[in-house]
Amino acid sequence: MAAAIEVRDARRGDADALVALWRELAGAGAHPSRLPATPSAAAVEVAVSKHLDDPFGRLLVGELDGEVHGMAYLRRTPVTPLHDDQTVAIEYLHVSDAARRHGLGKALIAEAVAWAEYECCAHLAVVAPAIAREANRFLARLGLGQAGVLRFATTHTVRRRLAAEHAPNLLALLSSRRSAIARRAQLGRPLPVDGPALGTDVSYPAEPESAGT
Repeated sequence: MAAAIEVRDARRGDADALVALWRELAGAGAHPSRLPATPSAAAVEVAVSKHLDDPFGRLLVGELDGEVHGMAYLRRTPVTPLHDDQTVAIEYLHVSDAARRHGLGKALIAEAVAWAEYECCAHLAVVAPAIAREANRFLARLGLGQAGVLRFATTHTVRRRLAAEHAPNLLALLSSRRSAIARRAQLGRPLPVDGPALGTDVSYPAEPESAGT
């Protein structure tokens, strides 16, 4: 007898199951120490409540025989900053190890397709770890081709690496812009969008040797 599958929006009562799924996702070899730490059940309950009121995002869970074994976050956004077309992006798609190969992943993506069609989005995007071979083969079979690589780091890490490139002018610019953003926020005025007005030339660091790899 085939397992019963249901996909729905997450509820506050799913917090413990979502915490377990996140812990499994973050501990997978495809995400070596890149994801934030596992949140508490209380924090997840608050987050779920926010997603229920968000017209541009949905947090889905997938049930197998009445138990939550999968999740996915859907986000509706412009396909590029220069186009009016919208896309639905699927992020943090994960099915527990105990529920693989029962069709739960396909069911989550099918719900994303249905929502994209309902919202008149002509495109669908899925964020998947580059080294997750099984997941990428699964997505390729559904017609999803690779369009880029998403890289993730803390702002502290990037600032520290910029400092290692010995670019004092660039670091001074970053510091000045951060201060300007804070001042503008306090005054409630918009930040100019025509670039820095510091009156000085800015030198940028040389391209790192790892660029393009």
